[in-house]
Amino acid sequence: MKDTETKRQEVFETLENINNLPSAPVILAQVTRLLDKEDTNATDLSNLISKDQGLVTKILVIANSPLFGIPRRVSTIDFAIVILGFNQIKNIVISLAMMEAFKSIKGKEFDQKKFWQHSMLAAYLSKKIADDLGYYFSGDAFTAGLLHDLGIPLIFKFLNDRYIEIYNKSKETGSCFAKYETEILGATHADIGRFLIDKWGLPESLAEVTAFHHTPAKCRDDFKEITFVVHLADYILNFTDIGGFDWDQSLELDEGVYDALKLSGSEYLDGLIEQYKPLIEEQLNSTFI
Repeated sequence: MKDTETKRQEVFETLENINNLPSAPVILAQVTRLLDKEDTNATDLSNLISKDQGLVTKILVIANSPLFGIPRRVSTIDFAIVILGFNQIKNIVISLAMMEAFKSIKGKEFDQKKFWQHSMLAAYLSKKIADDLGYYFSGDAFTAGLLHDLGIPLIFKFLNDRYIEIYNKSKETGSCFAKYETEILGATHADIGRFLIDKWGLPESLAEVTAFHHTPAKCRDDFKEITFVVHLADYILNFTDIGGFDWDQSLELDEGVYDALKLSGSEYLDGLIEQYKPLIEEQLNSTFI
């Protein structure tokens, strides 16, 4: 029987040799190049994004979402750019580009709608938590929340035999899928998600959050707070079972969250969950997935 390390090496060798891994969409590269220029203004960005009306619509839906918390109705892409800023627009484009890259991945063992509902709710809730706790990285938290489970569709599409093995074992035992990842793959969906984020050349913060969203205490110190924010959002969604995504529904809260995010204790967290629950349910009903 192969040991865990051998299985892990084989998995990443397989992924490295796949020629049709999702590539970074053109719009992402264009927006990134534009925002890297010092003289770029809001009109330049608006003109670029306006070439893709589907993208415009989705950005406006996100900007007007309940958990985004903008008090005024955002009805044009120009206003969205002014209200949200360049960095937040870039984060939204990254998020939507990832969704586009994986939109064709589906099958009876992979509920694409529930996966993206969970991912979008994690994005919104991560931003909301970061905003409420006074962190400057709420835009990055949105993107990190959306990408945290990216490894799951990657496993389904490119390591399908092992995905099915994990799926069947979970159904037989009644345990969550994530319990069997290391046993069968030698790696977790967090490891595999990081692989694609690194391959796309996305920021290290997104790679760290993706890799350690289940084990935030293990991430680099400079990304610990954002990783704990996404971990907390993921935990709240699993705890409340809103969206019904069952891959890692037995996710346990890392108790380090209280010190890392300066939360006063479990009673405070319980209150936070009660506060967010109706907002999450409202968001679920308004999502465009």
